[in-house]
Amino acid sequence: MELIDTHNHIYLPEFDGDRNEVIQRSLAAGVLKIMMPNIDSSSIAPMLDCEEQFPGICLPMMALHPTSVKENFRTELGVVEKALKEHQYYGIGETGIDLYWDKTFLNEQVISFRRHLELAEEYGLPVVIHARESLDLIINELYDFGPERVKGVFHAFPGNAADAQRVTGMGFMIGIGGVVTFKNSRQAEAAIAAGVDNIVLETDAPYLAPVPHRGKRNEASFLTYVIDRLSTILSLSPEAIARRTTENARRLFNL
Repeated sequence: MELIDTHNHIYLPEFDGDRNEVIQRSLAAGVLKIMMPNIDSSSIAPMLDCEEQFPGICLPMMALHPTSVKENFRTELGVVEKALKEHQYYGIGETGIDLYWDKTFLNEQVISFRRHLELAEEYGLPVVIHARESLDLIINELYDFGPERVKGVFHAFPGNAADAQRVTGMGFMIGIGGVVTFKNSRQAEAAIAAGVDNIVLETDAPYLAPVPHRGKRNEASFLTYVIDRLSTILSLSPEAIARRTTENARRLFNL
């Protein structure tokens, strides 16, 4: 099987002690490419170090994470814009709106998200959307912007079946990861509603590890648990899940 992990923070300190071993396990599991979403100005250097250390495997994306949107967000957006001019990136991500942790900078998060949509259109890159407790707001923003102007994926898809139909109807994909293995997870019904041709695989490593590793550090090799769960949910072979989600990821990220 050839797999693509479309969302993985392999550059974070959680992997500093054994990053090479993690990559080797991922390759052994069939994960040939790992898409790395940026967080803010402090994460760019370690992310690009990973790209240099694992060329053709770890592929960087660029954005300001919504939980990093603070008083200085315009300065941080300037860093994003400068980075996009100086280096090749494979997506605009991760961006979006997060109302779970803090609503203090909601207006700033909305402004930041709008700017990222403009950058995605300008550079012809897919947008990787973080929509925690904000799915309706983000969908409204996309309709205001014009969903036909950009393509992208809703990372760690947080919605139900109806939500999945809404976002796929706009031409977006949904990211399915370890959460789909959790008991009573809505990602199962979302995956059924979306259909395999609108799904890409992700880990969000080091976070959101699947059962049986829930609560521990996640890594790309654990995508096999996600595939097994999707195989059951969608009544398709693991090989078919792997092939079609990998095709989706290649198409989305122009790989």
